[in-house]
Amino acid sequence: MRSDAMRAVFRQRVFPTTLALLALAALFAVLLAAPVLAAGPRALPEGKVPHDRRLQPLKDLNGYFPFTPPKTAAAWEQRSELVRRRMLVALGLWPMPQKTPLHAVVHGKISRADYTVERAYFESLPGFYVTGSLYRPVGKTGPRPGVLCPHGHWNEGRFTDAGEKATRLAITQGAERFEDGGRSPLQSRCVQLARMGCVVFHYDMIGYADNQQISLQIGHRFAKQRPEMNQLENWGLFSTQAETHLQSVMGLQTYNSIRALDFLESLPDVDPARLAVTGASGGGTQTLLVSAVDPRVAVSMPAVMTSTAMQGGCPCENCSLLRIDTGNVEIAALFAPKPLGLTSANDWTKELATKGYPELQQLFKMLGVADNVSLASLTYFGHNYNYVSRARMYAWFNKHLQLGLPEPIVEEGFKRLTRQEMTVWNSEHPQPEGGAAFERKLLRWLTDDTRDHLAKLQPNDKKSGVAYRAFVGGGVDGLIGRGLPNQTDLEYERTGKTDRGDYLEIVALLRTVSAGEELPLAFLHPKKRNGQVVIWLDSAGKASLYQDDGALNPQVARLLRAGCSVVGVDLLYQGEFLADGKPITTTRRVKNPREVAAYTFGYNHSLFAHRVHDVLSVLRFVRSHEEAPKAIHLVGWGDTAPIAAAAHAQAPGLVDRLAVDTSGFRFGKLLDIHSPQFLPGGAKYDDLPGMLALGAPTKLWLAGEGQQVPPPVAAAYRAANAADNVSLFTGDAQAAPGALTTWLLE
Repeated sequence: MRSDAMRAVFRQRVFPTTLALLALAALFAVLLAAPVLAAGPRALPEGKVPHDRRLQPLKDLNGYFPFTPPKTAAAWEQRSELVRRRMLVALGLWPMPQKTPLHAVVHGKISRADYTVERAYFESLPGFYVTGSLYRPVGKTGPRPGVLCPHGHWNEGRFTDAGEKATRLAITQGAERFEDGGRSPLQSRCVQLARMGCVVFHYDMIGYADNQQISLQIGHRFAKQRPEMNQLENWGLFSTQAETHLQSVMGLQTYNSIRALDFLESLPDVDPARLAVTGASGGGTQTLLVSAVDPRVAVSMPAVMTSTAMQGGCPCENCSLLRIDTGNVEIAALFAPKPLGLTSANDWTKELATKGYPELQQLFKMLGVADNVSLASLTYFGHNYNYVSRARMYAWFNKHLQLGLPEPIVEEGFKRLTRQEMTVWNSEHPQPEGGAAFERKLLRWLTDDTRDHLAKLQPNDKKSGVAYRAFVGGGVDGLIGRGLPNQTDLEYERTGKTDRGDYLEIVALLRTVSAGEELPLAFLHPKKRNGQVVIWLDSAGKASLYQDDGALNPQVARLLRAGCSVVGVDLLYQGEFLADGKPITTTRRVKNPREVAAYTFGYNHSLFAHRVHDVLSVLRFVRSHEEAPKAIHLVGWGDTAPIAAAAHAQAPGLVDRLAVDTSGFRFGKLLDIHSPQFLPGGAKYDDLPGMLALGAPTKLWLAGEGQQVPPPVAAAYRAANAADNVSLFTGDAQAAPGALTTWLLE
């Protein structure tokens, strides 16, 4: 019995195990006998990756952001226009949202001997309110200068109270003169400016004081992505959808500042030709931004913020795309040649006198207005907007707002307002709705507003086609952040050449020198060339020119037989960029623990944009090569289809035919800010169809879009009288490669 039982156990346990081992051994034998998956020819030795600057650690807000002023006024005009437009794109203000009625309300006047304070609020966007205190001089006649005072990250903002102990310490240190002024440096500057004859609007940042529709926790302390807000519809701030539509707290705050200028302009006692802005810290960031993008600002003084070092640590001071290849010093420079005053302290601005300010002086001197820039380097104080700093501002505004007051201007004491005296909300003026539902509603309005703007721009003739290209093209330029490189910026190194009988196989490295980029390339040249070059993009890089057994891709072989040269390229993190051969599934992020896209993509191009840059370098090289081609055709498969479309949009007239199989891809369908296909703002300008529309009238072969050409593409080609230049493939996906090749060879 025991022997039979043991034999049964052996049959149940040991015999199946033996079979499994035999099967596994057979599988290993098959795998060993099978050919190794072809990776295509290498341009670099095995195990070595390209020497490319983009493989180094990412830049973050604590990096180094120098400014090199152009040598001529014409060069500065060109550069400043480019940076300003890219800022507007990054901030979600290209196009500027529709300016709806302010519905301003001013109430609750408090009178002092030489100034008054009123509670004020208005709608910057429908249902979205800007709140603040409006200070006016008493006994002054004629239109007065208007001054915006953003407050920065002082506790409770407009309601801040530094407390008795801290204020008395500041007085003993010479940082303040009076207790009330020291307890609220924010009120003190508004009071003094009003006494000097200015109308002053001291307004709340999002999440501070009376501005509570979007909370402080969301606007300034956001840390973790909210799954319920990261949706394809009804999304919230900081989500993938918000980022692909360029919707940010920073953009909202900047737009609030623009509407605050509208509010000041609307007041009968304000001179619209004399508008100024001043704020410190986060308020300095707001001052920098609105001064750079709104031409109405006549005098600006951002305090303790302009620096080649830390650029602003709060989520409200960051948005995707904003500081790529620029920084706060250049953003400050955009105000030139108008009067720009600066202060620095013993904080991240402490080196401004030697790093950043000399370059600003060079710029203003070159523009012929050397006296229109100044720096109060007060590095014996910590981060502040104290009495000493404010005194420098008063003198600057007195001079450049033509106040005509005798100097020195000495700040006097005042009676500080309480929170109850300042709050704009009461039973007659109830606080508006806020929270998650309002946040979704606000972003939906912004999305619809942009779509309405684009719908009105949809081209129907040549003239409107040019307007569409100028606007959408300007937006896409801001997303990609780079156009075609100069031919002189490219270096080519051939690392291998093999005669394959009917064709030559060449491997090489292409370097974009100024950017520190290096790309592995493969060139396949038939012995009898017809002058046509096909740049073949694929998720597998240049290995896609070959099959797994090393033979040529059948469609590539057809092109070669017809006399076309074919170029394959390993874009960033394809092919030879991958030391382990495994494609990446998620992109890198900076070490900042907050899950805020802007901390990474506000300082670094997305992987998608980098890959577009790669294609632009290849296009420039192929077009300018000594054996200049008669025609260049750009082909994009899989994940590279939108890359090809974006590159073509950045290189008008360089490509003779574009062929892409989009597989229905849309940036607006992504739900991960670290997807390799993520592009900040990618959905904003008619998404991928907008990029394809910019390619009109180039001949286009389009697959993956179903039975109809996307409306923006169809409209753009009709407007260019080139509707027949679009070939829509609607057949089976497996037949697409053959159909594409046939189209190329027609």
